[in-house]
Order: sequence, then C-alpha cells, then structure tokens
Amino acid sequence: MKISAEFDGGNIECLACDDPADIRLAIRPDGQADFRQWFHFRLTGARGRDCTLHLTNAGATSYPGGWDGYRAVASYDRRDWFRVDTSYADGVLTIRHVPQADQVYFAYFAPYSRERHADFVAECAARPGATLEVLGTTLDGQDLDYLRIGETTTDKPDLWVIARQHPGETMASWWMEGFLRRLLDPADPVARTLRAKATFHVVPNMNPDGSRRGHLRTNAAGADLNREWGVATMERSPEVFLVRQAMRDRGIDFCLDVHGDEVLAYNFLVTAFGIPSLTERQRQLHLDYAEALVRASPDFQTAKGYPPSAPGKANLALCSNYLAETFGCLAMTLEQPFKDTIETPDERAGWSPERADRLGRANLDAMLAVVDRLKQR
Repeated sequence: MKISAEFDGGNIECLACDDPADIRLAIRPDGQADFRQWFHFRLTGARGRDCTLHLTNAGATSYPGGWDGYRAVASYDRRDWFRVDTSYADGVLTIRHVPQADQVYFAYFAPYSRERHADFVAECAARPGATLEVLGTTLDGQDLDYLRIGETTTDKPDLWVIARQHPGETMASWWMEGFLRRLLDPADPVARTLRAKATFHVVPNMNPDGSRRGHLRTNAAGADLNREWGVATMERSPEVFLVRQAMRDRGIDFCLDVHGDEVLAYNFLVTAFGIPSLTERQRQLHLDYAEALVRASPDFQTAKGYPPSAPGKANLALCSNYLAETFGCLAMTLEQPFKDTIETPDERAGWSPERADRLGRANLDAMLAVVDRLKQR
C-alpha cells in the first residue's frame, strides 16, 4: 500500500501505512501559517482490503468542531465524489472504507484542480460577451484571472463575484461553475436580462497559490486574504491588492464573496450590518437578496448563520465589511457547508459539487430581484 499527496492541492503526511487496519496520517499545516484542516491524498494497493485510516492530529486542526457530524469524501475516478464512513473521537478523525479499485482518493471536500480552473476559464472566455484579463501575478508567479461579462458603462451597476479567498473551500469553485455557466447561457432569460442590466466582474479563484499548495486558508506568504482588505500589499497579499484596485478603477455596486464553513451544516449569507456607516438601503437590499435566494433554492436558508456584529463594531479587514464601508455598496459573504445540509440532506454525496453548482445558478434569481436598485445615484 502507498499513501501519496504530492500533486495539485494534495495535503497529508503518512506516518504508517503497513497495516490496512491501522493507517496513520497527519494533516500538514499551511506553508507559512499554522492553519490546518484541508486534506487530499491517494491510497493505492488496497483494493478489497478493509482499510481504517486515522488522521491523528484532527484535534489540533483549526476547526476541530467541524469534525462532529462530518464524513470525508472519496473517489475512484476524481469525478464522482461520495461520502464514506467517518468518525471523530479523542482528537482523531477515523475513515473506514473498502476500496473497490486499485486507487482511491480521499479529501476534505471534492477538490478543484488548477487544471480544471484553466479549462473552465477558457470555456468562459470563449463565450460571447465575456472578456478575460489577468489582473497581475501571485507570489508563486501564477496568473490572477478576471472575467468581465458585459461592458462597463456609467449607467449600469457593477457586480463583483469572487471565490476561493480561502483555498481549502473548494465548494466555492464548484459554485462558480454553476453561476458562470448560467450567466453566460444565451438561452437563459434571467441571465440575458442580468447581462443587459449590469456589468459583471468575476474572479473565479482569488488564491491560486494556496489552492495548488494544498492550503486551508492562506496564500504563499501565509496571509489569510479575507483579513487583508484594509492592509493589502503587493509583497504579502497581491491577490487582494490587485482586485481591490480593480474595484476602485472599474466601479463596484455589489459584491458576493463565496466561501465554505467548516462547522455549520447550512448555506447562509453573512451580513455587513456591523459597519459604522451602515445605511437602511444596504440593510434592505441584503434582506431582499436573501429572501429571493430562499425562493430560488430550498438548499438556502436564513434561520442559521453567524450572529451579526454589534453596530459599528464590524471587522473592517474582512472583504464584505471593507467593501460595504468603503464603497457604500451591497457586500455579502456566502457560506456553504463542508458537511451535508441538515434540512435538505443527501445521504450519498452530502453537500457536493453538483449541489454547489445549482446554488450558484440560483443566485442569478436573487441578483435579478435587486439589480435595478444597486446602482448608487
């Protein structure tokens, strides 16, 4: 048997792999920071064997509460990901599985490779009305891809949609596939109307370096990008610095920042209600967007989520708070679960790439509900 993780997005340390009943592993931390939770590795040579894999340092991860009720995902072909028997006790996450093939991949959530990102960006860029631009270069020398759908004009609102500030939250990339494919569909009446009414600015992956390195939360310098919006520099967080500058140059009336949450088994929006300059207009737009998304997708809900910050006490280093405060726009964070959704469960797949894709599509209906009121006069 062999455990390996030296590939795009891989993360694990093999401590012992001699006995299939006692495979011992450890999750590696982000390269320049003490965050760890993401894992992604391959097991070979175990077909038909009853395997028990112990992630021995699960109790020392960034969000140990996320293991309660969690099940790991597995795949034989890297396309179909399904949940496997998983338990957590005494700081150890244990995965039990009998592989039905010569190789099986395990991961925290269905991975999303840089190669798939390149293919998808090429697909989008080839569609009518889409323009691809590279905003700049990351610390590892990767391109920071940006897609504009429609032309920027003074009379149309500018809608920004970004994903993967935290690279281990791969559901955000699967969400982005559904969102962009529907937005670029010439036969979809909602997408057609939105393209006529607004200009879209999309950064499908804010953190290419962390994604390729197999990080949970940080870029190549160990920066948590969602804590860099007020202090970003080209030396530490060029991804945020470049996108923030593009927002200033091109205009911003709306931003949806797509994430994943380790602990809560729900899809929910995070408000910017704690910013010092919060207006009733911003509050009402958020509530109307959330209500429209509930109508569009039974997988989304508003009863569970993070408690709002106290008035005037929001952390302005976070993306949505910074943008809402700085530009007076509607800015929100969308969280998806690593687990299954409690209210709309799927026993085989849990929350999955396919369901994230459909939630991405549903967000167009919510955008249509507020688009006419986004342009600030």
